[in-house]
Amino acid sequence: MSRAYNVVDADGHILEPLDLWDNYMDPAFRDRAPRLIKAENGKERLVMDEHVVGTSQRGIGSIGGVGARQGVVATDTMEYKDGKPGGFDPHKRIPDMDADGIDAAFLYPSLGLFSGAIHDPALAAAVCRAYNRWLADYCQPYPERLFGVAMLPMQSVDLNHPDYEPFWAAAEDLDFSIGFHEGAAAGMPQVGIDRFEGRGARHIITHTMEMMLACLAVIWGGVCEKHPKIRIGFLESGGGWIAPWLDRMDRHFDDQGFNDSGLTIRPSELFQRNCWISFEPVEGSLRVLADYVGPHKIMWATDYPHPDGFFPGAPDMVRKQLEGLSAETKHQVMAGGALGFYGLN
Repeated sequence: MSRAYNVVDADGHILEPLDLWDNYMDPAFRDRAPRLIKAENGKERLVMDEHVVGTSQRGIGSIGGVGARQGVVATDTMEYKDGKPGGFDPHKRIPDMDADGIDAAFLYPSLGLFSGAIHDPALAAAVCRAYNRWLADYCQPYPERLFGVAMLPMQSVDLNHPDYEPFWAAAEDLDFSIGFHEGAAAGMPQVGIDRFEGRGARHIITHTMEMMLACLAVIWGGVCEKHPKIRIGFLESGGGWIAPWLDRMDRHFDDQGFNDSGLTIRPSELFQRNCWISFEPVEGSLRVLADYVGPHKIMWATDYPHPDGFFPGAPDMVRKQLEGLSAETKHQVMAGGALGFYGLN
């Protein structure tokens, strides 16, 4: 590729058009495709495999309401179709990327984040195939700037279970990057959600702690050691937790009374070999941890066009966190980490 990549968004999102399933889903499954309904309170809700997902208070309509974080977009009355146009249309996304000086974006789903609510494996696979077909078409006009991340029907959360061994082996053999991405009220079990009622507290807990458990599963559970070439990324969960989490794993690795992992390589070394972590643009710990974790293992993200996303101005927010660090550290965080994870080096 001839384009220079100096600013890379490691985790943006699209907004799936409501006719996606009619146009891209295998005909045998179209009558069971995801759909939106109106609840009694007037909020739009998403139905996945006949399970209503999301929260009844907010509905799904606000998921494209970037700007709500700053209070400049009112999401209470939004409908899904009124989400940020760039989420639906790549030609409208590119000007938004240009406004922030973003060279490339890696794209994850929105409605697809709730696909864990699908219990039927065949239907889950059909939904993923349809989404991936559409995503390829979305990215096609800008092949050097928009990179779609395929959605996979991994319905179980036991990531180090032997049943997943063929998946990890195939991902390594095909040189694929595997990104873990949490979703709020996504229809799957979520750690700690039973302990608090408020949306803020639940979001704080589930996004970070679920990613910590995924990290533990693939490192302490042996996936990374068994597959030395696998690349795994932890996304949209903050990044500051990774340093003490690796320290804690190392502490138990070194303790003969606790080390039942079967590992021969220290967890922190496995992270350095196989893993990447995405920080949010407002995390003050990034400045302290960039060189400690390794800037080539760090990414950042806009989360555009979600309501808690960072648009406009995300790259400048990251640069502010990196003030006083070396030019090489800044380059690695702004672009190098994502290029290494996604294999664009």
